Amino acid sequence: MSSVAGKTVVITGSSRGVGADTAKILAGEGANVVINYRQKAPRANKVVKEITEAGGKAVAVQADITDPESRRGLFTAAKDAFGGVDVLVLNASGGMETDLGEDYALKLNRDAQNDTLTDALELLPEGGRVVFVTSHQAHFINDVATMPEYDAVARSKRAGEDTLTARVPELEAKGVSLVVVSADMIEGTVTATLLNRARPGALDERREAAGKLYTVNEFAHEIAKMVTADVPTGHVELVGGAEDFLAQAGK
Repeated sequence: MSSVAGKTVVITGSSRGVGADTAKILAGEGANVVINYRQKAPRANKVVKEITEAGGKAVAVQADITDPESRRGLFTAAKDAFGGVDVLVLNASGGMETDLGEDYALKLNRDAQNDTLTDALELLPEGGRVVFVTSHQAHFINDVATMPEYDAVARSKRAGEDTLTARVPELEAKGVSLVVVSADMIEGTVTATLLNRARPGALDERREAAGKLYTVNEFAHEIAKMVTADVPTGHVELVGGAEDFLAQAGK
């Protein structure tokens, strides 16, 4: 895909943070953007307003991707609004919440990612792309230990990545490519804030080890690039701070 102009991009978890900035960037490049949110309608509507006032096209769609009926409604709304789906950005993640059940991390970061891809494949055309957003803490978890407070989430996200990449042959047969984008801790995200609260100094440690931590907007630009990047299916784009993880993993 050489350009997103005129293409429809569904971005899960895009009412704030990295997802919202990714949506604004892609809309600025001419994409029709579907802003997915789980609960905060005003926040999602604000993102849509910013995009449309800048001349872009976007709609906000409430959907909990862990719920089958709600998830299917996301794609129905995308089709109704823009005629189909060309790109799926799997940005929604979580698991540090304490009130959603101890199996929520796997339910969201593995099962829901896989199920969302399955639903999207009914609409994704030949030449379509799926972008899975993850972290170095998750991508390298089998080789590099992370903070105990994040271990379960990291393992669930790695399980999600493994489940999706195992489907590359299936996707390839349909002409759809998969790209994984991984970054270190991101300044200003909910996860980074929660981790730093649970383990004071965690962000400073990562800044020192990585040399620099990306901002939300910087990471969003990297994700947006991968929507049209000329890379083979299954490609993993390591964004910032990867040298430290690669060295620890002996790679």
